[in-house]
Amino acid sequence: MTPAFRTARWLAGAATLALAGCASMPSGDSTSATAATATTRATAGAATIATASTVGQALVVLVPASGSLVSGRLALRPMGDGLHLSGEIGGLTRNATHAIHIHERGDCSAADASSAGGHFNPTGQPHGKAGTAAHHAGDMDNIVANASGVATVNVHARGVVLGGGAGNDAIGRAVVVHAQRDDYTSQPAGDAGARVACSVIRAGD
Repeated sequence: MTPAFRTARWLAGAATLALAGCASMPSGDSTSATAATATTRATAGAATIATASTVGQALVVLVPASGSLVSGRLALRPMGDGLHLSGEIGGLTRNATHAIHIHERGDCSAADASSAGGHFNPTGQPHGKAGTAAHHAGDMDNIVANASGVATVNVHARGVVLGGGAGNDAIGRAVVVHAQRDDYTSQPAGDAGARVACSVIRAGD
């Protein structure tokens, strides 16, 4: 083996080792991407509570659940310390009182609306009457149907906002109407009975 050939072999081996070392070390971009991902996850895990809405109005179009004929249309607007819901709901039991709540998941796909989950409760409070010291963000006053089974809705949800993506953002959650009244005491949902209508809350009018 000539000296020139031996030198060539040594250089080739050194180049191979250098390439292998580079492949085994993370690049600067990869490290930055990993750090960014970790930061995003940490931010997402720390839910914040907003005090102001970034969206001016949202809409609810209620569809029947649990074999009922209940339906309606409600507008949600920022007002005071939360959101005000107004509109009409029909197909209710005549001259009866019904519970209405914001629920945690914007999913009305189940026949009984159980897919909407429990009451919207980003701060981990017990169920109660809206406006009292302890209550869910999704708790609201009962609505009353007239002799035609129609309820004029004029209720308020405290501690929730529209838009911004904070922990108490109501957009993408669900509004659920129940077969019975909310007693404002029983845990975790006021013993309000079956879910008779459901709708996802969507921004816009």
